[in-house]
Amino acid sequence: MSKPNPLGFGFIQGLGDGGPPNTEYVQVQRPLQRVLAFRGRSIDDVVNSQIIKNEISGYWKLYRQIQRHSEIVDLERQWNPLGKIA
Repeated sequence: MSKPNPLGFGFIQGLGDGGPPNTEYVQVQRPLQRVLAFRGRSIDDVVNSQIIKNEISGYWKLYRQIQRHSEIVDLERQWNPLGKIA
């Protein structure tokens, strides 16, 4: 908040509204945990069973493929926001 200068020239800059400084919130992503939770498995199941390991591996590959495709689509939208082909 600004206050008038005692000499009448301009304003004195305050320290803000007293709130915290600009804060950036980061959400931690754990994609393997998401895949395991989707299938209802634990990491111990994956380590102990070859069948479950292959199952989770397939879901992991599917997850990565979807991620790559969504990144490509996002980049294409940035480069060509109107969707016109030159």
